[in-house]
Amino acid sequence: MNTLVFDAVSRASLRLEARLEFLRLLRTPGFSVPVLLFPLMFFLLFGVLLANPRSKLQVTQYLLATYSVFGVMGPGLFGFGVSVANERDKGLLALRRALPMPALNYVASKLAMALCFSSIIFVLLALAGAGIGGVRLAWEQWLLLGLVIVPGVLPFCALGLLVASYCSGQAAPAVINLIYLPMALLAGLWLPLSALPAVFQTMAPLWPAWHVAQLALAAMAQPSQGALTGHLLYLLIFTLACGGWAARRLQREP
Repeated sequence: MNTLVFDAVSRASLRLEARLEFLRLLRTPGFSVPVLLFPLMFFLLFGVLLANPRSKLQVTQYLLATYSVFGVMGPGLFGFGVSVANERDKGLLALRRALPMPALNYVASKLAMALCFSSIIFVLLALAGAGIGGVRLAWEQWLLLGLVIVPGVLPFCALGLLVASYCSGQAAPAVINLIYLPMALLAGLWLPLSALPAVFQTMAPLWPAWHVAQLALAAMAQPSQGALTGHLLYLLIFTLACGGWAARRLQREP
């Protein structure tokens, strides 16, 4: 009986903490405005307004997939990288260790926050793509694309947590931006890799964003590279490696 009561209390505390974490960042304009609006603005600008009329539909479909990936990178990298780094500086992680609450709630609530933001970003881009960009997909393709994009935030959550385990709150935004923007370019999220030098095309499989983008393109029946199992295996190993490394680093702190 005591175990059942403890489990119920743990679930309730997790739901409350996840809700509060989401609302906290939603009400922080420095986080919510760029995370939610920049991917949409870039997609409408480059995928709809400035697209070559002769290949507009193809460009719009490609950029819908890739800017969706670009969008979900934000909640993972900044929601973990900057947020956790700031909370480390303030001593909140040390305080939480002394509180009578499940240790995993901290990370789980931030994961729930990142998944919620990713869902909103995907819905905004999907509505813009269908309503303004003229993208037409079967409902199964929309569903499959969402199942790729929304959980696609997880590798970037792990990477953001790893950055936060090493960086101070003041340094974390600069480090995250040095990862975020170059990776988006080198993974082919802003323009096809064929427009970049050959060396960057060869290096593309190193970046998790490239693997998520290839899965997204495949979900839309667009040309993609690599095998499904290879992409999933890379992303699983990358997420577990970064997350495990960050966890060990944070556990060693006083």
